[in-house]
Amino acid sequence: MEGGPEVNKGTDKPTSLGSRLQWSQWQLLDSILPTGGFAHSSGLEAAVQTCLVSSVEDVRTYLTHVLENTGSLLLPFVYSATMSPNMENWHKLDKILDATLTNEVGRKASIAQGSALMRVAAAAFSEVPSLKIMRDASLGVVAFHHAPIFGLTCGLLGFDSETSQRAYLFITMRDVISAATRLNLVGPLGAAVLQHQMAIVAEDVSNRWMNRKVEEACQSAPLLDTVQGCHGYLFSRLFCS
Repeated sequence: MEGGPEVNKGTDKPTSLGSRLQWSQWQLLDSILPTGGFAHSSGLEAAVQTCLVSSVEDVRTYLTHVLENTGSLLLPFVYSATMSPNMENWHKLDKILDATLTNEVGRKASIAQGSALMRVAAAAFSEVPSLKIMRDASLGVVAFHHAPIFGLTCGLLGFDSETSQRAYLFITMRDVISAATRLNLVGPLGAAVLQHQMAIVAEDVSNRWMNRKVEEACQSAPLLDTVQGCHGYLFSRLFCS
C-alpha cells in the first residue's frame, strides 16, 4: 500500500496517497467517528443545572467562552503536535497538558476522548501505520489527552497547522451544540443556525490564539473550569462531563 500509487479499478487511474489522505481528513471530522465526543458537554449540563444557562442566548454566551478557553488553553497543544507529529513530542505535550489541567472532570474527559480517538485512528487510518505503532508503544506510558492526539493525527494525515487548529475548534463547537440539543435548549434546526452563526466567533478566536507555543497556553475562562468541576456532584446527569 505504501510502495506506490494504487489503481482505481473503476477508472484504471492511479490513486495517490494524497487523495486517500483527504478522505481520511474528512472522516476525522465526521460526527460518526466513534471518539466519544458526544458523551461530553464541556460543562454545559452542569451550567444548566446550576441555572447559569437556560436559553438559546445563554448557550451562545457559554459556547463563546468555551471556544475562547479552548483557543487559549488547548490550541497550542494541537499546533505543536501538528507541527511535529512524532512520538517524542507527543509524549512531552501529553505530560505537560496532564500537569496543566486542574479540573479533574475535564481532565478525565480529555483522557477518555483522547484514548478513544487514538484507538479509532490507529484502527481506521491504516495508510498511516505509525499511528498504531505509537499507540501500542505508549500504552501505560502517557495519559492520552485529546488535544495533543488530535494534533498528532492531523499532522500525520497531512493537515496544515492552521486547518488542524480550526478543525479542533469546529469539533468543540459541534459537540457543545449537540449537547445543547439533547438538553432541549435548542432544536435541531436552531442548532444548525446557531452553529453557522458561531463560525464567526470561532474564526475570531482562531485568529487570536492560533500558532502559539505551549508555554503560552492559559486559562481564559476560569468560571467554566469551576462549573465543569461541579459535574461530578450532579444528582442526575446525561453526560460524562
